[in-house]
This record gives sequence, structure tokens and C-alpha cells, in this order.
Amino acid sequence: MRMYDLIEKKKRGGHLSKEEIHTMIYEYCNGIIPDYQMAAMMMAIYFKGMDDQETMWLTLEMAESGEMVDLEMDNNTFALWSGICYTDI
Repeated sequence: MRMYDLIEKKKRGGHLSKEEIHTMIYEYCNGIIPDYQMAAMMMAIYFKGMDDQETMWLTLEMAESGEMVDLEMDNNTFALWSGICYTDI
């Protein structure tokens, strides 16, 4: 599915699937989706919101797209997220 279609779907209040969110983050991190289209998606999400499932999937995809550092403290493990992805600025 094209990013344009995903933006339109979310703009109209649609639900994004796990696969759509994975593809969106993967393609953005690999330079296939331009910044302006991701900005349009973020605006659609801001105005229409995301359900708990979409929020979980987006958070996990973002975390897994970057480098994660595990810190163990008091037998609890915490993960620090170091960015959505590495892109050339």
C-alpha cells in the first residue's frame, strides 16, 4: 500500500494494521518515504488519534528501528530508545 493511501485512511479515521505500520516505519527509515509524507501522517494521527493497538504497534516499530540499550537496575530491565532510525541529515 502506498503512503498516500495510508495517510488518507488515517485522515478519514481508519485503523492502521500492524503490517501497514511496520511498512511505514521501515520505508521511512530506509529513505523510501519522504519527510513531508511522514509529517502528513503525523498530522492525521494528531487529529484522528490512534487506538491502543495502533499505539502499541507504532511504539514497538519505532523502538525496534533504532538502537536499544538494556540497563539492569534492581533486577528490573529498562530499555532506552536512541531514535526512530538513523538517517543522513
